[in-house]
Amino acid sequence: MSDAILLIDDDAVALRGLGGHLEQRGFEVARELDGAGALTACDRLEPDVAILDLGLTPANGEDLLVLLKQRGVAVIGLLEADDESAVVEAYRRGADQVLVRPGDAAVLAAAAQRIAEISRLRRAAEVVMSPPEGLTLESLGTSSTMRAVGQQIAALAQSDRTTVLIIGEHGVGKAWAARLIHDLGARIREPFLQAWCTGTSAVALETRLFGYERGAVLDGKRRVRGLLELAGRGTLLLREIGAMPLELQPVLLRVLESRTFRRVGGQRDVTAHARIIVTSTHDLSQEVELNHFRGDLYYRLNTMVLTIPPLRERSDADRLMLVQGIHASLASRLPEPPPPLAPESMERLMTHNWPGNIQELVAVLERSALMARGQPAVLVEHLPGEFRARPGLGDRRHTPMSLEELERLHIDRTLRFHGGNRTRAAKELRISRATLINKIKRYAITE
Repeated sequence: MSDAILLIDDDAVALRGLGGHLEQRGFEVARELDGAGALTACDRLEPDVAILDLGLTPANGEDLLVLLKQRGVAVIGLLEADDESAVVEAYRRGADQVLVRPGDAAVLAAAAQRIAEISRLRRAAEVVMSPPEGLTLESLGTSSTMRAVGQQIAALAQSDRTTVLIIGEHGVGKAWAARLIHDLGARIREPFLQAWCTGTSAVALETRLFGYERGAVLDGKRRVRGLLELAGRGTLLLREIGAMPLELQPVLLRVLESRTFRRVGGQRDVTAHARIIVTSTHDLSQEVELNHFRGDLYYRLNTMVLTIPPLRERSDADRLMLVQGIHASLASRLPEPPPPLAPESMERLMTHNWPGNIQELVAVLERSALMARGQPAVLVEHLPGEFRARPGLGDRRHTPMSLEELERLHIDRTLRFHGGNRTRAAKELRISRATLINKIKRYAITE
């Protein structure tokens, strides 16, 4: 994936030369000559990092730095001379790094790549740090089962140092429950970060979680802190803990028991202050029997277990509350508030088996709301095909559709609505433009 850079300089020659150098190194570069154009481009493109000429007129260059930081953009500031007071002032205003011209273009490219990586890490973390939409402790449900789940979440929130294992099928809301535990406790003002244990090598996961010292990994020219350190006194959520490589499990066990760890290549212990919450879709006891998971780590995690039931096992009242809550939350994510659900549409939603649980429910409600834009209500015709056959009658046709197929359909329709404009589509989908391009290639979507 190429990093997106916003290059801001009132010197057209410098823009052309530096921008060309960065493009040769694989960056996607947008160029702007003034602050107004830069802010417009920033809002439109959501770059990974901005490279700003701090001499873009004495006052405006500094003000632009502040405005870029207010938009959550990482900034590399460029100075014409090595002025210590100017460097200090730039850092005070929020610059992530300050370099002096002319300097080495390769050094600037390396700094941009490093800061873009950190920026993506922060952005990914912010997705988790945002409050869970459509789900609160009260909206979990009114049945005795879901009230018990809510009471357990509230109790775990107060047990500030307790490691929690959350189990349940795919899409039941395990990450949401973890976020509620964080929000209801004393760590609410601290970071809430997550890491997936699936689909990555042991080395990649170890460096992501624990960081590394300079020279410990290929191209590791500086010390890098991992998520456990970046989480500070907040919460680190480890998703699908059963997939953690066996060679890393003793390292995690040490963290849980001693509250210390070492960066890759490190020689000294680092104290871990963050609370750790883990999730699993599979029965970890069976994984232990199959020698796929360490027994000592399992028994350490099994101290406090929170089980989230699938939607099909919840009461009608619980499902109704969840549907209404998620549908109402779409108003903050769609271009316009979603139309109300027609009674027959609600009936079809309530009788569905929901094999994908809340994840499937969110996708169906969002897709249906988009299909019903401009209409007085979300009708049955706006629902996916498997919802259109009347329940209880002989016609029980089912159109199998995976969550990936739902995502492909949603991306395709969003792109078509915006006339193929990837930037606007990415903004509506709340993903980066680079992520959207990768998904277009992955799903072979023709624009």
